[in-house]
Amino acid sequence: MKTFILSALAATLVASPLLAAAPAEAQQRREVTTVRHNDNGRTVVTKRTVVRTPQYRNWRAGQRFDRRQAQNYRVITTYRNYRLAAPPRGSQWVRSGNDALLINGRGNVVQVRGGAFR
Repeated sequence: MKTFILSALAATLVASPLLAAAPAEAQQRREVTTVRHNDNGRTVVTKRTVVRTPQYRNWRAGQRFDRRQAQNYRVITTYRNYRLAAPPRGSQWVRSGNDALLINGRGNVVQVRGGAFR
């Protein structure tokens, strides 16, 4: 009985991340189908593709910055307009969604200002 309970508990621990990851993957996939109608009234599917939408992230200090994962990526040169301090030498402010991120020369996130853009 004890081994049955332990094996059931182990199976639940293994299966739970797989079940939690399935809805996240379903949200980022979208199917596009191209349909053409012939002169004789028949419908022909000419092309079916799966489009993956990029998954954006919430940034934290210390993470490696990748601009492909940043929503609405822009380099901020007028940082004073957004009440941001001047970046240190070799660093720059960038925009990701509504957040301002201070990125150092190595590409790491130094500081995150959430909601800097409204």
